[in-house]
Amino acid sequence: MTEPFKLLKKDHDTVKAILKELLETTNRATHKRSELLATLKEELQLHEEIEEQLFYPPLKAKSETKDLILEAYEEHSVVDDLLAKIAQIETNDETWKAKITVLQECLKHHIKEEETQIFPKAKAVLSQVKLKEIATGIEAMKQENK
Repeated sequence: MTEPFKLLKKDHDTVKAILKELLETTNRATHKRSELLATLKEELQLHEEIEEQLFYPPLKAKSETKDLILEAYEEHSVVDDLLAKIAQIETNDETWKAKITVLQECLKHHIKEEETQIFPKAKAVLSQVKLKEIATGIEAMKQENK
């Protein structure tokens, strides 16, 4: 696996772990839910920025990957909308966990599509030089946001 894919997959694994932990909380764990949700939002925001600024643009320019990338942008938008809705309700609201479950399902779908479809195609259509450049950019953005 080439470097940018490892970095993006690591983010995916982090997000999945936070979601799992969120879904294991109870209605009484309002403080923990709030903290985990804030962490999730931070992780997703940086990950989306990285993908939308560094990873997606060169793939959108390729006919082989353009449609997948357009769909990925839309999936980011859906996730952002869901996060905004979740932020509007109390963490002990009876619908909160259901919304987190839907968010998890959307993210699992998106992650699976990236890892099984976009990553292999990106490896095929982008040069090693471009992949290295993307990886370097990802590392730089992560350093800036520490």
